[in-house]
Formats: sequence, C-alpha cells, structure tokens
Amino acid sequence: MMDEQTFALKGTVVYTEEKERFVCFEQAYIICENGLSAGVYPELPGQYRNIPVKDYGSHVIIPGLCDMHLHAPQYGFRGLGRNIDADGWGTWFDIYAFPEESHYRDLDYAYRAYDRFTGDLMKTTTTRAVMFSTIHRPATELLMSLLYQKGFAAYVGKVNMDRNSMDGLIETARESIHETEQWLLDCQGLYGSVKPIITPRYVPTCSGSLLEGLGNLAVRYKVPVQSHLSEGLDEIKWVNELEPGLQCYAEAYDRHGLLGSEVPAVMAHCVFPNQAEMKLMAERNVMVAHCPECNMFAANIAPIREYMDNGIAVGLGTDMAGVGRLEMFQVIKHAILASRVRWGATERAGNPDAPMKGLSWAEAFYLATKGGGSLWGNAGSFEPGYLFDAVVLDDTSIADLSRRSACERIERLIQAGDDRNIVAKYIEGKSVYHI
Repeated sequence: MMDEQTFALKGTVVYTEEKERFVCFEQAYIICENGLSAGVYPELPGQYRNIPVKDYGSHVIIPGLCDMHLHAPQYGFRGLGRNIDADGWGTWFDIYAFPEESHYRDLDYAYRAYDRFTGDLMKTTTTRAVMFSTIHRPATELLMSLLYQKGFAAYVGKVNMDRNSMDGLIETARESIHETEQWLLDCQGLYGSVKPIITPRYVPTCSGSLLEGLGNLAVRYKVPVQSHLSEGLDEIKWVNELEPGLQCYAEAYDRHGLLGSEVPAVMAHCVFPNQAEMKLMAERNVMVAHCPECNMFAANIAPIREYMDNGIAVGLGTDMAGVGRLEMFQVIKHAILASRVRWGATERAGNPDAPMKGLSWAEAFYLATKGGGSLWGNAGSFEPGYLFDAVVLDDTSIADLSRRSACERIERLIQAGDDRNIVAKYIEGKSVYHI
C-alpha cells in the first residue's frame, strides 16, 4: 500500500550510473517512495499505477548536483579579487576574505547575508553542498537553520583558526575546541539533513594542538572533516616551514586523524600532490573537491584523471567566492576544459594522433552528481535506493529547430543553461523550489 509520500515525476530523464556514459530516457517516470528513488521506468509498474504523477512534458529531469566546496560567508564579494596584484599568499585573504568573515560576529549582518546566499542557492541546480562558515558559532548555527528551513541538504563547518589570521578571527586552541564541541552538541537533531562537519581552515591557520583536538572531536562525534590541501606551491612551502619533516602536506592532517582514517574527509583543490601524498590519499577515505575555475585563475590544474585512476573519490566544487557564480553546470564545463588543457600540456607530448584523455561530458556530470553524492552514501543518481534529489529543466529558451537527443540537450544545458532554465527542485522527495 502506497502513502502520500509516494509519487512520480515524468519527463526526459538523464543521469549517470557509471561515469563512462549517460543513462537517458524519453518520457519516463521516476518514482519517489518515502524520499528515496524507486527507479526509472518507461511505464508505471502495476503497484504504482495509482500514485500521483507530476508530468513535466518534454522537460529534462536530472539528479541534483553536489557542490563539494564553497565558502558561504564569501558570497557577498563573489566575482571580486581576481584583479588584484598577486604580491603574496595573504593578499586575497587580507583584502577580501578575512575582513568579510569578521562581519559575521554580528548576527544581524550574518542573517542578512546568509538569507540572500541561501535564497540564491535554492535557485540553482545544487541540492547538496559542503560549505565553510566562519569561526563564529552563533552565525554558523544560523546558516544551518536557514538551510534547514529552505529544505536544503548540506554539511556546514564552523571554521577553526588559532594562528596566522587577522585580529578578531583567531581563537586559542582551547577556545576553538570548546566552541566546536559546544556547536556539535547544539546541532544534534536540530537541522534535519543539514549536518556539521569539522573544519580546520588549513594547516597554516591551525596549530598541531588544535588539529589534534579537532581530530578527537571528529572521532568522538562521528563527524566528517573538510579542509584545503596542496592548493598552491607557496602554500605547500609555508606548510613545510611550519611543520618540518613532512613527507607530504596531507601528512599534517593524517597524523591527527583528519584525512579519512577514522571519518570521511573532503579536501579541496589538491593541485600539487607528490607521490607520497597520492599514495596516502588512496589509502584513506578522502574525497578530492575539485574546483577547476578557481585553480585555473591561479594558473594551476589538478591531476583529476590520476586521482580517479588511483581509486580516489572526486567531487566538484564552485569554491565560492574564488569564482563568481554558484551554478554547478559551469563547474562541469570547467572541469572538462581543465582536464583537456592538462592532457594537452602533458600526456599528449605533441602527438597529433594521441587519443584524448581529458574528462568526458558523462564523467564530469558523474563527478558533479554521483561522485560528490557518495559522501552521503547514496545521492546523485536515480537508481533504486538513492536519495530522491531531482532538478527539472526547461531548455526551450536555448533550443534550436532540430530534434535533439537527451544527451545533446544536457550537453547544451551545461554549456548554455542557467538558473532561468530551472522549473522545479526536489530534495529527499520534498518540493523545495518551483516556478
């Protein structure tokens, strides 16, 4: 017997079960049962023939996309900071990031900024995200509350820093650990699918004693971890000066249980791994949050194909506000471009007949959906048992006069679509946005 939480969406369905290819259905039914997908069918099976059906006609229906790395308090200065002279690692932080984040000690400011951010996020193809807040516990809980009220699913982190930051954004290690534990206790059972994630900003801003305390909290409360890893050569040099004797940057996290040895870890960027780091990451439960646009602004391209070949999980992230838009379609496109530029500059070796080894469209879409969604265990696909996250897209505004296949339509949506193409969004079976 079905209840009111069982329904179907009908339309042109596109998703990826495996990274090598799209699965496409014209005029098919995706069945939602108690917040989970019960599969995709060309016709409704007998046991479902009386359930409610929302018929979206020829619209394209895809799994919700997962943004695996963004800084929520930096949304206000999105699109800025790439036109400054690069005179040192701290410049962007000193001019933009840290001054903006310091405002979040004021809850009124935090509410106005986070309400705008969460409202705009709901209008994108993103249904799940992993995000940084600031060091401020009340503002972090406010962000989680706003996301919960809007029906979003996310991991949100209270940032930890006890060194190398600006005045007002540094706690002592003891204060930071205490505030983080109090936050973890405050969050328990309050915010539905919006969960806490332990968030040392990165090694240069976190002493060994702070990292050790955060690792203990992650294990005690069974909370995943997020941070930054090997984003720039200057950063790696700085880490080696602060923590001498490391075989690789990742070891600074691993020695404190923050690299996926006990709980899952999401590490952003990971542009310059050495062999020791690649090996260590492959041995741990760590996911790379690949942020191609932000990396390319710094003239860097992460070795995503090598990570995938070594069995390391990869998802995609915007790295807001290292970029100017929240839309994950742009990240998919930039991931493809970055991988092809890297291949052309390295493996191709001037051979005009060399087979292309950059990411395919299906692979990049997979990373943005099921790849990142694996952090939640079963998100980012319409396979039976997966969390029912879906985005409905109307592509008539960018269509031509020829009949196009579902694969062609999703390619064009990735290339030319934006929030104006979004008709509806569902997260865990609940309608959270529609026009």
